[in-house]
Order: sequence, then structure tokens, then C-alpha cells
Amino acid sequence: MRGMICIAVFLMLSTVTLAQEVDSVRIQTGWASFYGKRFHQRKTANGEIFHMDSLTAAHKYLPFDTWVKVTRVDTEDSVWVRINDRLPRTSRRIIDLSRKAATTLHMREDGIAQVKLEVTSIEEMNQLYTLYEGDPPGTLRVRWYERPILTGDRPRSWCWSLGC
Repeated sequence: MRGMICIAVFLMLSTVTLAQEVDSVRIQTGWASFYGKRFHQRKTANGEIFHMDSLTAAHKYLPFDTWVKVTRVDTEDSVWVRINDRLPRTSRRIIDLSRKAATTLHMREDGIAQVKLEVTSIEEMNQLYTLYEGDPPGTLRVRWYERPILTGDRPRSWCWSLGC
């Protein structure tokens, strides 16, 4: 019976760890829209020419060339886009997607969709934390993460008091 308790506790702890890792790269949740044709072939804020069939996006605060995964909340459709333009600071949207990205998310008919943004890795999250000196602008959610120290397999004697 005690062995079963040890296994149950271990499974619960590993589930908590996985939930934290999955959530660790999410940086923002909100509404997305997409660029219309009138911006096609115009210069973006980083100086490159916008093409509506590229996988790019505008964001208020994220650094240029940051790759973010945009996931539509209601359908779980997702697409990776590169930030190459700026949204106005007064915009109520968190990201403005290219037409191709909007098509991938099946949001062209509605025009807007609720989305969550994620960065590629914990290392990317840590770079954003450093960039913003721990105080991100707007509704960005960045925090510092450290990799856990893996000690290998523990001897069975570690749970002697539980009778494992």
C-alpha cells in the first residue's frame, strides 16, 4: 500500500512539473487581427518590405526577428510567425498577423480571434526577461527560469521512512 502511495506522489509531482514546463513559454493572451491588402509591399517598422503571403506579424513590444507561436484559443490551430513590424501602442489587439498566418489560423472570415503567444524556448524567455530587466511592458508575461538539476536515479533508500 505504501509503495502505491509513493508511486502516486511521484506521478502527481511529475504532472505538476510537466504543466509548468508547458506553460513556461506562454507570454501573452489576447486578440489578434490580420493585415489587409493595403499594407502589401509597404515598408515595415524594421525596414523590410511586407508581403501578405509571408509568416510575419506586428507586435507592440517584442523585439524584431522574435519567433512566436500563435495559437487560436478556440480551435487550437497554431502558426509560427516572425515579428517584423510594430502595432500602435493604443491598439487593443496584441498581434497583427499577415494574411498567410491568418489563413493558417482560419480567422480570415471573422477578422479577429482570441490567441495565445508563446516563445520558442525557456532560453528565449530568459532573453526577454533580461531585455525588459524583469519589468515587461503591457500585458507581456515574462519570467526567469532555471533548468532543474538532474541527479540521476535515486536509490530506493530515499523513501525509507515511507516504507517504499
